[in-house]
Amino acid sequence: MQQRLRQLTGTAPARLRAAGVVLTVLVLLFGALTAWQVSTRAQAADRMVTTSQPLSQDAAEIYRSLADADTTAASAFLLAGDAPPALRERYERDLATAAELLARAAARTDASSEAQRWVAALNRQLPQYAGLVESARANDRQGLPLGGAYQRYASKQMQGTMLPDAQKLVEAENRRLDQDYSVAADFPWTALGFGLLALGALVWCQVLLLRRTNRVFNPGLLAASAAVLAGVFWLSGGTLSAVLDLEDAHSHGAAPLRVLNKARIEALQSRTAENLDLVSRGGSDSYDKDWQKYSTALAGDQSSDGGRVNGGTLAAAGWNAPKDAQAALEQAAKLFPAWSTRHRKAEESDYTAALQTVVGPNGTETSEAAFNALDEQLGKAAAAELAVFERSAHGVDGGLTGLAVGAGVLALLAAAGVAVGLGRRLAEYR
Repeated sequence: MQQRLRQLTGTAPARLRAAGVVLTVLVLLFGALTAWQVSTRAQAADRMVTTSQPLSQDAAEIYRSLADADTTAASAFLLAGDAPPALRERYERDLATAAELLARAAARTDASSEAQRWVAALNRQLPQYAGLVESARANDRQGLPLGGAYQRYASKQMQGTMLPDAQKLVEAENRRLDQDYSVAADFPWTALGFGLLALGALVWCQVLLLRRTNRVFNPGLLAASAAVLAGVFWLSGGTLSAVLDLEDAHSHGAAPLRVLNKARIEALQSRTAENLDLVSRGGSDSYDKDWQKYSTALAGDQSSDGGRVNGGTLAAAGWNAPKDAQAALEQAAKLFPAWSTRHRKAEESDYTAALQTVVGPNGTETSEAAFNALDEQLGKAAAAELAVFERSAHGVDGGLTGLAVGAGVLALLAAAGVAVGLGRRLAEYR
């Protein structure tokens, strides 16, 4: 084997041919690895924008629509004949939104995926829940006490089964988004390593030729070195730019939006507990405990004077939020104390007065009005954060795809430069 190797490299022409093969393999490997690794990241970036982030947000909207439907159904039940048509329309719109988003999620997720399991479960349960709510309305219109039982049972199904399943759907889609982000933002170190190795080999070969031939420049190898150097700089700069854009999209878009969605859910859960406490007419203290649990998670622990000693999820939503969302979040934080004050007033009142304080028809000083105002501000902040994500992540996949193609072209040019540069030296031996 060693003798065969000496025969292959024992003469100057043989060594030049061997060097040509090694250099050609290195530059082509650099181009192939760059194209492969960068294309993989481009595909992940594209999935983030077109699939995983929209599905993650859709999952959060499914949860929010279901929770809002439950809250609105309880409000409509409490107001009975005084319920404004807008309340019924809101409930129906929530159910329609949830059904539409579930259908879209079912069409865009793999049949064997974890998310598909929860989508199927929610699709089965949604008509069951709607049927229970209609039974509650029908019994209540007839003055039958079963109406309250149906409403509580419907909410129990929503809170105990449907919303936990919706939360699992949210978690599954969030994991999918995180996986795509991890792939898209991963730096292609292997490709960069081969680029530097190819560049070093080209420089080393030119130094050896300089020593043996006293020719300062070899145009072919110089062109090959320039092509590889351009590829290394393009790979480093283009990938770094993409990583920074994706980091901005994640840290100031997707990540704060995830916290904000949690805050919106906790607000809805607080509102549902408040309504169901009235539906039960004080028959259970579980709803009051739920209010304490969710409102504390949302706005922080309550102090002796009725204020809040820390910010909870509502404050956390503003930590990394973009500037466009800050004003809405600050306004939402200011609205919660009014809601909390009205809730305490209802707790200290009899049923009739509490009903007027919580859901009084056409009232502007009710818990219902305070919650709606707070939820509106959170919705504005969510729209702003989603816009930041889309603006930062938009075009990253296209830039990476261009880099992958460019790296392949530069590798071919470098290989051609090696062939020309060493071919001229070999011609001198003929």
